[in-house]
Amino acid sequence: MRKFSKILIAVLLLYGCSDDNPQIIEPINPGISEVINVSGMLQGVHNWTSNNIYVLNQKVVVDSGATLNIEAGTIIKGTAGQGSLASALVIARGGMINANGTENSPIIFTSVSDNIEIGQSSGTNLGPNDQGLWGGVLILGNAPCSFSGDVSELQIEGIPADDTFGLYGGNNPSDNSGTISYVSIRHGGAVIGADNEINGLTLGGVGNGTTINNVEVIANSDDGIEFFGGTVDVSNALVWACGDDLLDIDQAYSGTISNSIVLAGANSDHGMEIDGPEGSFSDQFTLNNITLVGYNDAEGGEYADYRSNAMGASNNVAAYNFFAGKDIELDNDGVANNYNAGLLTFGAWEIEVPEGDSIEAIFNNKAENVSVEGFGSTASNVAAGSQTVGCDTSALAWTYANAAAALGW
Repeated sequence: MRKFSKILIAVLLLYGCSDDNPQIIEPINPGISEVINVSGMLQGVHNWTSNNIYVLNQKVVVDSGATLNIEAGTIIKGTAGQGSLASALVIARGGMINANGTENSPIIFTSVSDNIEIGQSSGTNLGPNDQGLWGGVLILGNAPCSFSGDVSELQIEGIPADDTFGLYGGNNPSDNSGTISYVSIRHGGAVIGADNEINGLTLGGVGNGTTINNVEVIANSDDGIEFFGGTVDVSNALVWACGDDLLDIDQAYSGTISNSIVLAGANSDHGMEIDGPEGSFSDQFTLNNITLVGYNDAEGGEYADYRSNAMGASNNVAAYNFFAGKDIELDNDGVANNYNAGLLTFGAWEIEVPEGDSIEAIFNNKAENVSVEGFGSTASNVAAGSQTVGCDTSALAWTYANAAAALGW
């Protein structure tokens, strides 16, 4: 726990987001409250309010044409279970979620094992090592994706193949699935099969008519946020202590991720894992003002891995607290060719280079047959605290991660 606390405290001191006490959520509708169990397919309009706790029993699906409105300050808990019994909130294609939290009253998704109660921003019994206790949140849309074989739709990772509400993909880049704002997702990532867990926040074919900002994912056993194609923009995201990759891009995602920070945990793999198109359709992502915070240990994860025909721009990235020998990879010939062709570009990177390491070693071309020139030339060695690029974490003062330092995580 002390290791996690040191990382967070360093972030908060460097960027001025610290808060002496964890936030306390004031319920919008105080009064009689109850625990409401929810299961199955939601149709029509549903309103979840902050004077209740909602418990997800297995998959809860907002069906096409249905709307789920979640009031600021509402707590949603997922039950334990694996495989087809794993709990999750799924917004199916054509469904709508309006989860509009506020800085003082974020919406919280967590596990039934969490002892958080109405009016609180956190419980006292779970920490960053408590992963996989329920599923996660999945939003599926009709925006373009690049699939192998140029099929028009695909079943999302984390949902069994016979559940047709798991389909995503289409031809509407401006598709609107609603709003996720000031939302905290904690302790998810239930296993549904061998090496197959649910991400904290899964975005499959989500269009840019959807609004996603001010979102955090903490202690998920798989990826923190994963983008499967789509065009949605995400800003002010924080991902911490997840068991695989913190930000993951696939299938020609073409939106912009901006002003966001990822903080590795003990079992994290990459700060960012970025793949490109899988079919003939191609498009390019944009990363602007991203901070990568490593887990400074020989067993800790890597900075970033660009793989499988990745295309896009990575601009204004800060990185620190990584162990020597960790790298930013061009993983294969295809992505190295994209770099040479200007389809994969790197703006300013400011890296606190570990002792015994170098910028040249960190930017690592692993392509077997393709050489590159200038990879890493836009990067410089800048001490943490003096970096001029990356996330402005003052926008993330509302997060549980910010309060976690005060809690001693």
